Amino acid sequence: MLVSVDVDYRPDATVAACVAFRDWGDEAEAAHFVDRGPPAEPYIPGEFYRRELPGLLRVLALVPDALTTVVIDGYVWLAGEDRPGLGAHLYEALDRRVPVIGVAKTAFQASRVAVPVLRGTSQRPLLVTSVGVDVQTAAACIQRMHGPSRLPTLLKRVDRLCREAEPPGNTP
Repeated sequence: MLVSVDVDYRPDATVAACVAFRDWGDEAEAAHFVDRGPPAEPYIPGEFYRRELPGLLRVLALVPDALTTVVIDGYVWLAGEDRPGLGAHLYEALDRRVPVIGVAKTAFQASRVAVPVLRGTSQRPLLVTSVGVDVQTAAACIQRMHGPSRLPTLLKRVDRLCREAEPPGNTP
C-alpha cells in the first residue's frame, strides 16, 4: 500500500495522519488513519525528526496492509546522503524495508540531491528526495499523482486530516 503521512503539533497533543492509496494516479484514498498522541518533544536544532518520527511510526502501525512506499512532507536527505533528514530516519526505523519519498515545499539551501518537480501551472517546484527508490523514479511518481495544482490531491488530504482532527477527548 502506498501511503502519505503528516503530523500536526498542538499544545496538548501530536496528531499524525496517514492516507493510503493503491496507485500513484489515484484521486481518492483507499483508507485513512489518524493517531492522537502526546505532545511532541521540544524542537532541537538539527534534530527535527525527533519531534515527528514517534507520531509517524504510531500512525503507520495502524495500517493493516503491507507498506510499499511512504511519502512524507519534508526531506529524506538534507544536503547529500551524508546528512539524513526525517525521511532517512523513518527509513531506518522501518528497518530499511519500505522506500520513503520526501516532498518538500520549501528549499533547503544546502540540498544537493533534491529533484524539482513542477506540477500544474505553478512555477514553484516541489522538491523530491528519496531512499530505497531512485530519486528520478520517485520524482516521476510524485509528478503522476492526481490533482491539477502544485500539491497532489492526496498530499493535501493528509495535511487536512491531521490539521482538522478533533483534539484527544473530543472524538465521538
